Amino acid sequence: MCKNLAMHRVVVLALDGVYPFELGIPARIFGTATDSGGAALYDVRTCSLDGAPVTTNADFTIAVGFDSSALEEADTVVIPPFSACDAPESEWMPADLARALARVRPETRIVSICTAAFVLAALGLLDDRPATTHWKQADRFRSLFPQVRMDADVLFVDEGRIVTAAGSAAGIDACLHLLRRDHGSVVANRVARLCIVPPWRDGGQAQFIDRPIPELTAATTAATRAWALNHLDRPLPLTELAAHARMSVRTFCRRFREETGLPPGQWLTQQRVDHARHLLEATDLPIDRVAADAGLGTATSLRQHLANTIGVSPTAYRQTFRNDPAVTPAAAAPACRDLVLRAL
Repeated sequence: MCKNLAMHRVVVLALDGVYPFELGIPARIFGTATDSGGAALYDVRTCSLDGAPVTTNADFTIAVGFDSSALEEADTVVIPPFSACDAPESEWMPADLARALARVRPETRIVSICTAAFVLAALGLLDDRPATTHWKQADRFRSLFPQVRMDADVLFVDEGRIVTAAGSAAGIDACLHLLRRDHGSVVANRVARLCIVPPWRDGGQAQFIDRPIPELTAATTAATRAWALNHLDRPLPLTELAAHARMSVRTFCRRFREETGLPPGQWLTQQRVDHARHLLEATDLPIDRVAADAGLGTATSLRQHLANTIGVSPTAYRQTFRNDPAVTPAAAAPACRDLVLRAL
């Protein structure tokens, strides 16, 4: 999908009323990514429609380095949310914005964060496709764009060329996912560590809608989750996890879901597959050993899990990162370009 992964150009389109947090995500994630020799993997540029400074939804204005002509050379375009997304269509899809986005090349990857999905929908880019946006705007989105398969229960949706992310931190998840898709988990995990964020939250993980934050004095499953990550190679029955957390099974399951958005078994399988992918990329371990070390049992089980999540075999997945760094898992398996990422 990317014409030159050695220096992939990401152009972020800042519109008046832009949300500063989301605006900074692409530069922070992609701009931090380097190869093993320390060379930058992405050229990140921020533009406005006319190159002039843009207002934000905070109390400051941001100067940018480029105008919308930068979109013509973009390999990835990212559109952060902006205040007008909450207004009538005439305000969030002005003629100059439509003209600017018409300059984007057909093969360019386009990413919307939060309510910027409204812009992509208005352009017809999401017709008959699954997509997501912030859960608070999902009903309004559905009423305006019934032709889009809106799913407000996920963090992001990867449709290959088009990627939509839910609000705020889900933009980080989507960018890390794309970084991982482009260059593998070693690079993505390194960036996540530098940014001090979780390296992987599956797109299918639920958005956190009106969930109360546990009291600081309440028991938490965090220590047990950390312990489980260090013992993925062994069976981890629910009774053992609950005992480690010093909770009843019922309390543990309820607390676990409150804190992660997933039931324990689903979360654990997700971590096992993630670890297996890392081992395939970063080691020469035989496939059977990778499956065992990740706690997936057999090579057959590993193949099934990878087929369900990314549509490739363990051998094919490993080869994409060993034989040609410019080949992505998506390129090795075109079918997975149309995959909506779901929690396992």
